[in-house]
Amino acid sequence: MASLVDVQKKFLAAPKFAVVGASKDQSKYGTKVLKWYQARDKDVTPVHPKEDELEGVKTVRSISDLPAPTETSVHIITPPKVTLSILEQAKTIGTPALWLQPGAEDEAVVSYIKENGLADKVIYGGPCILVEGDGILRSLL
Repeated sequence: MASLVDVQKKFLAAPKFAVVGASKDQSKYGTKVLKWYQARDKDVTPVHPKEDELEGVKTVRSISDLPAPTETSVHIITPPKVTLSILEQAKTIGTPALWLQPGAEDEAVVSYIKENGLADKVIYGGPCILVEGDGILRSLL
């Protein structure tokens, strides 16, 4: 099984990123995470079921609508029930790696990850990209 550091490096080495959970509310973590990618000139797409654009970037309605799903790491900042459905979609479309922000998982989500062989693709259980992301990016250089 891959280590957390290996999965984090795999996640951040992707050519494209998507953020599920960004909104028009600047104080929400989803929007802060979206802006984190933008500030580092990453190719990022917000995923939102209703908004057409967030932070000046065109959104897609679901991760299934991403133009290159097998090249896109997906960052999830959603309630656990929503997270579970996103993980199911991600497994179907071949998402290479996913990062669940703290609070996006519960026991059902963790069970799904383990039972579906996703443990080497999913970061969960606490690490926050806003805290650890720059250090991981530096380690990729």
